Amino acid sequence: MPVQTTTHLNFRGDARQALEFYQSVFGGHLVVNTYADFGMPAEIPGSDKVVFGLVAGENGFRIMGYDIPGRTEGGIAAPGSTHRENNTTVTDQSLFVSISTPTLEELQGYWDTLSGDATIVEPLAASAWSAGFGMLTDRFGVTWSASVTAE
Repeated sequence: MPVQTTTHLNFRGDARQALEFYQSVFGGHLVVNTYADFGMPAEIPGSDKVVFGLVAGENGFRIMGYDIPGRTEGGIAAPGSTHRENNTTVTDQSLFVSISTPTLEELQGYWDTLSGDATIVEPLAASAWSAGFGMLTDRFGVTWSASVTAE
């Protein structure tokens, strides 16, 4: 029986913006429900924040996100940092989101859009294990590992 996993990201106030951005990168449909949609009175601060968000594409891309109640400083919760040092990736982040595509051309299209206002950890280029591999941390603090599917 198949099992589907979906990365669920916890944001500090900008889940809607992040999910809209990811939809613009990967396509698909966007579902956003706010705390007010689920019964929180509209006059309470944060009622307009995301309690359930999902981007789901026909291409198989899926990501979920929500806003931690009361958090408004933006970005992903407890983001940490990732960088290259001595030809090694050094990180204190708890997760990366990994994407892979069958061709470098397809990956390049996602990379070009995802990298807007991002910090490039490792430029997209051929590697020992892939026709294309790169890492970046996007404007929301999410680090993405991107590669061409190994054959």
